[in-house]
Amino acid sequence: MTKRMLIMLGCIVVLVAGLAFGFYLHVQKLIASAPKPGPQTVTSMQIKPMEWKPQLSAVATLSPVKGVDLSSEVSGLVVQVLFRSGQTVKAGDALIQLNAEAEMAQYKAAEASAELAEIVFQRDKSQLQVQAISQAQLDADAADLKLKKAQAMLQKANLEKKTIKAPFAGKLGITTVVPGQYLNPGDKVVVLESLNPIYADFFQPQQKISQLKVGQTLSLKLDAYPGQVFSGRITTLNPKVDSASRNIQIQSTFDNAKLQLLPGMYANVNVDVGQAQQLLTLPQTAVTYNPYGSTVFIVKDADKADADGKKPKVAQQVFVITGETRGDQITILKGLVEGQEVVTSGQMKLKNGTPVLIDNSVLPGNNPSPTPQEP
Repeated sequence: MTKRMLIMLGCIVVLVAGLAFGFYLHVQKLIASAPKPGPQTVTSMQIKPMEWKPQLSAVATLSPVKGVDLSSEVSGLVVQVLFRSGQTVKAGDALIQLNAEAEMAQYKAAEASAELAEIVFQRDKSQLQVQAISQAQLDADAADLKLKKAQAMLQKANLEKKTIKAPFAGKLGITTVVPGQYLNPGDKVVVLESLNPIYADFFQPQQKISQLKVGQTLSLKLDAYPGQVFSGRITTLNPKVDSASRNIQIQSTFDNAKLQLLPGMYANVNVDVGQAQQLLTLPQTAVTYNPYGSTVFIVKDADKADADGKKPKVAQQVFVITGETRGDQITILKGLVEGQEVVTSGQMKLKNGTPVLIDNSVLPGNNPSPTPQEP
C-alpha cells in the first residue's frame, strides 16, 4: 500500500512539473512574440555655455516726477477755459479764469486807499520838517500806509486766485469743466503730469539690499512696446524696509522724451548686479522636479547594436543641480558637461534605456526675455 502511494505521488509530481514547464515555454513564446516598444519621439539640444549676466528682476509701476489733480482754491463761476484736453503747458500758463469782477473792484479800492495813504504820509513828512505836526502824527501815517498796502496785497492775492495756473510744465489730462460751470473750493479741474523724466518704482527683498546702490543701470520693458528696451538708473533707495513684507522700495528714473511711458503703467525691470559669466543653460521644460532631486534625460548611444549593426539612441536619466532662471531658461550648475545632448520635451514617457527619435521641428521656448504673443 505504501509503495503504491509513493508511485502515485511521483506521478502527480511529474505531471505538475510537466504542466509548469509547458506553461513556462508558453510564456516565453508570448514574450518573444510580443512587439517591442518603438522609439519615443522627443526634442533635444546640445547643452552649451551662454553669457549669463546676474540680474535682479521685478515688476515696476511708472509714476510721474510731478503729478497733481488741479483744483480751485476759491469758489466762482467759470468764465473761460484756456486749454484743451491733452495739451502740453508751461509753468505759469493760465488754465481756468473764474469771474473776478467783485475781487477786481475790491483790489482797485484797496489800491486807491494805499495811494491816498502814501500821499498823506509824504505831505505830513514835509510838515514835520517845519514843526507843523508832531512825530506821533507821522508815525500814525506810516502805520496807516503799511496797513493800506497790506490790504491792497490781500485783495490782489484774492484776485489772482480767480485764475487757475499750471504750477509746473507738463501734459494736461481730460477735463469736463466748461464755461458757466460753478466751482467750489477743492473741485477737481484737470490732471497735470510731468512726464519727462518719469519714475519706475519697484520692490526687492531685504536680502538683495547689498546688491543695490544709487546710480546702478537697469533696463525696462513693457508689453505695450514689444522688443523695445528703455534704459535708466536707480535714483533712490527707500531708507526704510517695509515691516510687513520685508521689502525695500527702489525708485529709478528713465528718460521719456517721446512720452511713450505713462504713469500707472506696469513694466518689467532688470537690474545688472554683477559681471557676466559663462554658464550652461537649458530650457526650463528639460528639467523634471522630484522630491528626491531634479533630473534631465540625456541622449546617448545604446550599449548593444541592433539587427542592422547600428547603435540606437537611448535615453539616460541624470541628476542635476539647477541655478537661477531667466525667462524660458534655467542654469545647470552640476550634473552635465558641455556638448551633451539633452531631451528638452517629451521626457515624461521616458525611462532609462528607452529608444528615442529626435524630432526638432517644434521646439520649446528658450528665450531669456520672452514676450507675450498676441492671438
